[in-house]
Amino acid sequence: MDPVSIIRKKRDGEVLTQREIKFFIDGIGKNTLPDYQAAAFLMATYIRGMNRKEARFLTEAMMNSGEVVDLSGVSGFTCDKHSTGGVGDKITMIIAPMAAALGLKVPMYSGKGLGHTGGTIDKLDSIPGFRTTLDTDAFIQSLRDIGIANSMQTETIAPADKRLYALRDVTATVDSIPLITGSIMSKKLACGADGLVLDVKFGNGAFMQTEKEAKELADWLISMAPVRNIRVSALIDNMDDPLGYKVGNALEMMEVIEVLKGKPVNDLVEVSIAVVSEMLFLSGKTGDVKTMAAEVLSDGRALEKFREWVRYSGGDSTVIDDFSCFPQAASQLEIRLNRGGYISGIHARKIGEAAVYTGAGRLTKNDVLDYGAGIELHVKRGDRIETGEKVATLHFGTPRRPVNEIAEMVQDAFRLSETPVSHLKRIVSIIRP
Repeated sequence: MDPVSIIRKKRDGEVLTQREIKFFIDGIGKNTLPDYQAAAFLMATYIRGMNRKEARFLTEAMMNSGEVVDLSGVSGFTCDKHSTGGVGDKITMIIAPMAAALGLKVPMYSGKGLGHTGGTIDKLDSIPGFRTTLDTDAFIQSLRDIGIANSMQTETIAPADKRLYALRDVTATVDSIPLITGSIMSKKLACGADGLVLDVKFGNGAFMQTEKEAKELADWLISMAPVRNIRVSALIDNMDDPLGYKVGNALEMMEVIEVLKGKPVNDLVEVSIAVVSEMLFLSGKTGDVKTMAAEVLSDGRALEKFREWVRYSGGDSTVIDDFSCFPQAASQLEIRLNRGGYISGIHARKIGEAAVYTGAGRLTKNDVLDYGAGIELHVKRGDRIETGEKVATLHFGTPRRPVNEIAEMVQDAFRLSETPVSHLKRIVSIIRP
């Protein structure tokens, strides 16, 4: 067996065996195969595809290319959550304390943002002192002590995926369902949880553009569950508009706290309750799980668990009651529209890209973030506005584009209608095995 024969076999559209895939991925993980052979394998897979069995072998091989975290010593049901990415998606910081306050254990490895969707680690990093990198022992101890463990993905988790992911980005092989499936699920399965809720988004602000594409991806992701025999389900989530009103790291953390304090940001509450309800369902909890999830958000238990999480992680918990302790942008600019009507849509990708240009996100991996930068929306789909009414505020320090260009991007994101428009329904369906 050799790499060239495996590449040739996939190039010719043949089905690879488990042994062949493991041999190739082991070489990727151990850096014994050169990038040009890895890139050839990716392109052959992109063009010829894989069946479900091959994708399962790929997922398992990438998972086993590094450490598989052992959570057997953690009592209770451990349940992870993964989002395929969206604009203003701050759900992790809401659902983790909700679920933990209900007795679940929530282990999550997260990443930094690149491009318009932002990253969980960047948002937590906006809390002064918050520790976002944990070794495995500290990760497990955090789960035992407070029921939440969130860390930057370590070098030991699915290293083969890390190398392939970097190559996919520069070889035009990103949008392949089998490769996406292997990438996501190898990392998630390596985290050791008993259950996983997938938040698969579609729309202009998401990777998958249509509901049909999102359902197809969700079905592939769920079909990988037998690799570690975990419980998995997926929510199909509309990402045509930004989630919540705030986009940007510190701004989003402020909105997280507002929701935990009871502010009715309807779309954030809708998605958070749906995710936690599904986590409870996977754990085997009986009864009205939606009511349980809603109550822990409304009665203050989730807020107190969040406060405990921040303190345990070394963060400055005064930010919870005093937002001025968060990083603040040096300047603000109000955005107004020269027309009136009903908001019929707010193009999520345009808002996300504009937020990157304020300094809230990265265009390259080496960009330095302005944690106080971002965009604050003042209206949502379905709201009526008058001509000249303020619809958004830019927060910026040293933007990556002229401010007037960013303002025009934000204005162009708004769609108006002369007739009333319904608010956007986020969760359109749930997929279970």
